[in-house]
Amino acid sequence: MLRFADFKPVSLDDRGLFSEHYRQYPQVHSDNTFENMVCWNRYADYRFAKVDGSIVLSSTINGVTSFRMPIGPKNPDLIGDVIDLAVKEGGDTPLWVLDPINEAWTRELYPSLPLHERRDFFDYIYRTGDLADLAGKKYATIRRQVNRFEREYAYTIEGITRENINEVWEFLVVWCEWRDCDSEPILAHEKDAILFAVNNFFALDLAGWIIRIGDTIGAISIVGPVNRDMAVVHFEKALPEAYPGIYKVIASGTAAMLRDRYRYVNRECDMGVAGLRESKTRYHPAYMVEVYCTTRDDLEACCR
Repeated sequence: MLRFADFKPVSLDDRGLFSEHYRQYPQVHSDNTFENMVCWNRYADYRFAKVDGSIVLSSTINGVTSFRMPIGPKNPDLIGDVIDLAVKEGGDTPLWVLDPINEAWTRELYPSLPLHERRDFFDYIYRTGDLADLAGKKYATIRRQVNRFEREYAYTIEGITRENINEVWEFLVVWCEWRDCDSEPILAHEKDAILFAVNNFFALDLAGWIIRIGDTIGAISIVGPVNRDMAVVHFEKALPEAYPGIYKVIASGTAAMLRDRYRYVNRECDMGVAGLRESKTRYHPAYMVEVYCTTRDDLEACCR
């Protein structure tokens, strides 16, 4: 029997455990990555239990807990235990499905269980070469903005290193002042998450890039792996009022740096923000990683 007491907080010390497990069971959604969980843990209180060769994840946001289907070999008994725990400990949407394998297993094991599509949390997956090259008519508008930036500013793109990591921190302080991060809870949590990433950049083996105009940093990106073929842009910050078009430049420049290693780049979800959805759609994703949730009522009616 699976108990919530069996779950422990995700911490930096667990990096090796997750890396080894995810090599065997590759992930596709950014929210399941170790780096995402450990950086955002003050907001979402990510926890995990290692059970019968699987990892079961939970998160608690504003006092409401939800669980995810097990990551590991197909195990109907464990899936049933997770469902029971979700009904007992979770909120109104206590169980989430973030990958196509678990979606298929859930539909097979519980054909009468409704899976509710949560479009706001679909991850956008792009071909790295598409974002790097911006070739063809569909990218013409973005390409013009990049070309205009290149005409107006003498800039360089450089990797984040031990020599410039303090400058990245200083840039983020400026960015947070510009965005007034402390004025909204979610921005304050994002500030915590990105500063945690910078403070633990090398312990997490993250990668990242800087756009420098003269001596001034105008944009940064922080990137990690999802699986062997896919990287995820965890954070991308810029000062667009000072440097119009710079977000387009850092997005394309980051993809150019990733293209030799990763076929795809995951640029996360749009959270239902209309402007963000429009922007992400404009880059023409190759596909989306779909997300589904279940309701407490459906689980009780179907599976208990």
